[in-house]
Amino acid sequence: MMSYSKCAVKIMDKVYKALGLAKRAGKVKSGEKNCKDAIISGMAYLVILAEDISKNTHKNITDSCKYYNVEYVTFGNMLNLGHAIGNDFNACVAVCDEGLAGLVKKNLLQI
Repeated sequence: MMSYSKCAVKIMDKVYKALGLAKRAGKVKSGEKNCKDAIISGMAYLVILAEDISKNTHKNITDSCKYYNVEYVTFGNMLNLGHAIGNDFNACVAVCDEGLAGLVKKNLLQI
């Protein structure tokens, strides 16, 4: 199990809160199929993949992101990613608003 400093934990909380804000704004697609649809349709500005997803799901989503030129990052686990947007767990999340994606990226860069 990884150990993080208190500062890193606070920043990670900011990332999860930004995802929650995006969800409340209706600008999040969650789950492998919905994320892939958002990537293909050009709606996704940032895709976040959980660290504990299967290799097959990871490859499927990252290949789509590369092909359609969508930024992606691996962050957190399925449980925390899901809880951030009000679900039990999620393998991936697509942020479909440029400003909110920027907010999430800004916080991710601080880690």
